[in-house]
Amino acid sequence: MNAAHRRDLAVRAAVGRGLLDGATAPVAGLLDVTAVREAARALHAAFAAVAAPGTPVLHTFAVKACSLVPVLRLLADEGLGCEAASPGELALARAAGVPADRTVLDSPAKTRAELAEALASGIALNADNPAELARLDALVARAEAPPPPLGLRVNPQLGAGSIDAMSTATATSKFGFPLRDAGARDAVVQAYRDRPWLTRLHAHVGSQGIPPELMARGAAAVLDLAEEINAAVGHTRIDTLDLGGGLPVNFASDETEPTYADYARLLADTAPGLFSGAYGLVTEFGRSLLAKAGTVLARVEYTKTAGGRRIAVTHAGAQLAVRTVLTPDAWPLRVAAYDAEGRPKHDDSPVVQDVAGPCCFAGDLVARERPLPPLEEGDHTALLDTGAYYFSTPYAYNSLPRPAVHAYTTTGPTPTDVRFTTIREPQTLASLVHESAGELRDALREL
Repeated sequence: MNAAHRRDLAVRAAVGRGLLDGATAPVAGLLDVTAVREAARALHAAFAAVAAPGTPVLHTFAVKACSLVPVLRLLADEGLGCEAASPGELALARAAGVPADRTVLDSPAKTRAELAEALASGIALNADNPAELARLDALVARAEAPPPPLGLRVNPQLGAGSIDAMSTATATSKFGFPLRDAGARDAVVQAYRDRPWLTRLHAHVGSQGIPPELMARGAAAVLDLAEEINAAVGHTRIDTLDLGGGLPVNFASDETEPTYADYARLLADTAPGLFSGAYGLVTEFGRSLLAKAGTVLARVEYTKTAGGRRIAVTHAGAQLAVRTVLTPDAWPLRVAAYDAEGRPKHDDSPVVQDVAGPCCFAGDLVARERPLPPLEEGDHTALLDTGAYYFSTPYAYNSLPRPAVHAYTTTGPTPTDVRFTTIREPQTLASLVHESAGELRDALREL
């Protein structure tokens, strides 16, 4: 059974069992557990197919892509670690039971306290800039035990992809040591000469909108620099390469492209030394592991016409899909139509319509001028490929409560064969008021 069929069964089952209703749950997230497991296993298999036997490979999941502890736990069961970029993400990785030695800390703004905690906990990290490296110098000098794996994040300055905000290897990117700036490469080499405890090298060229060929060039640049550093030191100082960045996702169809196998072969062709066994490898995929597994399902509350345009007003908008709403050309989503009972709507004569969210600004549209079967009050819209970022990156506009997220598996060909488990409870209004300091309502009157 393919993922699209599983999704249709899950939608029908979710509506039929009241996981989505018009009263208290007009929107919910659905996560296909089988799809997540398949993606994780495809990643492992892709690198194993090109790496020399015995090459240490740690695949970590970028926590920011889906920061739900049950998801992190599921991925840990599938052999993945965690890549964290904040104290909160580190706490979530710990809550999921991910060991420190399978966790990597990446952030351009690590505080002294965060650095000290990482060193004390045995968490690998990559220093982003010379000032951070100086802080590490002081911490390592005072430490009684050997430090965990430490490295530098470098920016090979190879240029941008199609989405500037996702392009981290531009000439002026805020991330990493810029290798093409005057004197910067020599300074990086000297940093490794001077510090025997620097044993990793990290680069992150970008993710969505980045051609895999550009990502492969970034990996090759890291390998070349590692070889240069090891030659300058006179022995193997760098033993692990951290290939950050995520594989772009195809949001235009159900097809997974490029695949992890495609990317691993491209890496092997572009930089064969990556897989020679001379270096351990770390990856940090996120979106490509989860996107295809997720669906945001929302009830159509109203339909209307304005200026000759049909509009469906739903409960999924900028509060869940902020990138899609604010930058629709860069982050378009497919929308599927389901009827009031959760059955797919098919129509030989689709109608051009806008699909709007519930937020109080005119641009809260998840789809513009989209040919779809005519949507009616009580129908449902499904935002496809939303398993990454859409569940875990809420935009608190209008104080809309965060919806529940339900994971599912299927054991047969009917909706009754779908099993659900809740991996995030819906946010209550009481919780929302607490977040907005309801218990401090008189605080300003006391000044």
